[in-house]
Amino acid sequence: MEARLEQALDKLKRNGIRMTPQRFAILSYLQGTKSHPTADDIYRALENRFSSMSVATVYNNLKVFIDAGLVRELTYGDQCSHFDADMSTHYHARCERCGKIEDFSYPPLFHIESAAENETGFAVTSHRLEVYGTCRSCRAISQH
Repeated sequence: MEARLEQALDKLKRNGIRMTPQRFAILSYLQGTKSHPTADDIYRALENRFSSMSVATVYNNLKVFIDAGLVRELTYGDQCSHFDADMSTHYHARCERCGKIEDFSYPPLFHIESAAENETGFAVTSHRLEVYGTCRSCRAISQH
């Protein structure tokens, strides 16, 4: 089993969260993808394995993972949250045509947090950086 998944399972266990087969499948799916799926994406990927699973089950488990600090929810104002199990410091590029989200690495911009604290007096806890454009696939389609 992947080390990140083992660490996540240990954290849930330490927090007294019982591991069900559905919860394990959802967490494993999130840990194994870079696609930033929606709850519906997760449901569709797993529904054949769990006949009793509903979209509500997926949402409830996502909330458990978010509360445990294992998953981050990405919202873009379009009524559709995406979920990211990579809790490392990284940023996102989002395609304005198809909505695809990709991770990209850049040195953490902690100096922005300091500048915001100095200017606003806020006790800044984090920041989120996103860039927008057109992904390779959408550009290739438009060039044909």
